[in-house]
Amino acid sequence: MPATMLKQGVAAVLGLTLAAPTSGAGLAQTRPAYEAGDGAVTPAACAAAGVPLRDDTQVDELVVSAMPLQTYAAPPPITLPIEPTRKEDRVEYGAPPPPPPPPAPPAPMGMIAAQPRPGNTERYPDATPNPVRRVADEPVSTFSIDVDTAAYSNVRRFISDGEAPPKDAVRVEEMINYFDYGYARPTSAAEPFAVSTVVTPSPWSQGRQIVHIGLQGYELPAGERRPLNLTFMVDVSGSMITPDKLGLAQQTMNLIIDRLRPEDRVAVTYYAGSVGTAVGPTPGTEKLKLRCAVASLSSGGGTAGAAGLVNAYEQAEAAFGRDKVNRILMFTDGDFNVGVTDNKSLEDYVAEKRGTGIYLSVYGFGRGNYQDERMQTIAQAGNGVAAYVDDLNEARRLFGPAFDRGAFPIADDVKIQVEFNPARVSEYRLIGYETRLLNEEDFSNDAIDAGEVGSGASVTALYEITPVGGPSQIPERRYEANRPSPRPEGHQTGEIGFVQVRYKAPGGAVSRLIQRPISQVTSGPTPEATRWAMAVAGFGQRLRGDPWVTTTFDNDAVLRLAQGARGEDPYGERAAFVQMVRAAGNLRARRAP
Repeated sequence: MPATMLKQGVAAVLGLTLAAPTSGAGLAQTRPAYEAGDGAVTPAACAAAGVPLRDDTQVDELVVSAMPLQTYAAPPPITLPIEPTRKEDRVEYGAPPPPPPPPAPPAPMGMIAAQPRPGNTERYPDATPNPVRRVADEPVSTFSIDVDTAAYSNVRRFISDGEAPPKDAVRVEEMINYFDYGYARPTSAAEPFAVSTVVTPSPWSQGRQIVHIGLQGYELPAGERRPLNLTFMVDVSGSMITPDKLGLAQQTMNLIIDRLRPEDRVAVTYYAGSVGTAVGPTPGTEKLKLRCAVASLSSGGGTAGAAGLVNAYEQAEAAFGRDKVNRILMFTDGDFNVGVTDNKSLEDYVAEKRGTGIYLSVYGFGRGNYQDERMQTIAQAGNGVAAYVDDLNEARRLFGPAFDRGAFPIADDVKIQVEFNPARVSEYRLIGYETRLLNEEDFSNDAIDAGEVGSGASVTALYEITPVGGPSQIPERRYEANRPSPRPEGHQTGEIGFVQVRYKAPGGAVSRLIQRPISQVTSGPTPEATRWAMAVAGFGQRLRGDPWVTTTFDNDAVLRLAQGARGEDPYGERAAFVQMVRAAGNLRARRAP
């Protein structure tokens, strides 16, 4: 890697020195260098491990601030001969020069201009909220599952900064799926999903109902988890220099290194204006060597993301095994600007590589130039997950025990299809999943790609339905032949609909099918899990400005619903959501498009 300025050398070890979440607020923190029983990361230790650091800078303790640190060497002493002035060179004393003109008066209060900031170049997928559909016309709804959570932590970042998130950044299904709902678990890997359904009145639309579908994945016992063949693909371009980007990514990688087993392998690759490999596939027993490779990364230059992909796949192929979990983990802000940058070309390349058995997940960092649209495209094409890491707590959540949910797959190409009974339901609306919709015929087509589910993961989907005779949202048609029959044919039972789940075994080519009916309105109180899911869904729809949520369902209504469904909340995630809803009541409007 080319030599960089000393400030970049210091930034390279930020990931080994931060002790608390990095939110971009800039509070200084100190911490000893990383040490967890496998040796401290020092220049001498790393040189002995075969991964020399760039200089002799001590990393025992660093002070981390919001801006990259700078160190300047003292200039050498200057010694010049002093000669006396000559009489003929002296000048007479005169009046002092006129004073400089007074400074311009300050701008009026409220008009003080901020320092110039680079333009915001963040990009999100354009996803218009799903419309209401008439069951008589379109009784079947089909979509690929989504276990991503990027939208939730990214929305949290905007709200923490006091700013309303862009509407396209709010993917409601990712906000819902951020939480665990305690669904009943399958007891056998032979059928790796348990399906549960609840039907209850809608909290924001009188006369309508919510259909809550929960899909719980089988949790692999520790002895059944295959060896990991991981490749870290790290963006070290100039845009990654801030602590909430490369520094936080380095902390995140060390959390993964913590969990490695002797049979696991990890390679560390990087890309900026050019690409390189800090270490090739390395056993999980050589944690110090891997930590040194992570510490050696520094930022600078352009972003040749496409070339970085090629290099990362080459390293993944070097340790590939059919009996392994072969996965690339990309750490980036998504801002490619060198070489191939077209999303479609990148998507095609990653999709082709997916066929080799190497999957790709993407983890986003930072603000201002975060390219969510590209990251969603690459992760979906790579059969991986997309997540956004806004602070160290989120990294711990993703790469602590929950890491197994993404690292060890239990099913590929998981699709859900719901058929509504026209005798019971007149209209429906799928809440979220706008970027995951499939055609009805795609459900049985095993050549159509869909989402992957990891060990113990769950998937949640909500529909809002209008019962037959309820307050229709679609006006009646003029011509009688175009109107639905007043006595629609179909099952005259209590079934509201029918759920089908199609999936493949990991690496398999032929799908399997699970089927469950949806019964009529659930008797008794609405379950806690359903109430919580509706609170999160209602909040997400409000942030997007969806027209189907009535104005009476305001933030106070969200809070009342959420407060009554917090449950045990062992990790405080639901309490944090409640605080986020409160903070959203005082958001300022977006400063720019």
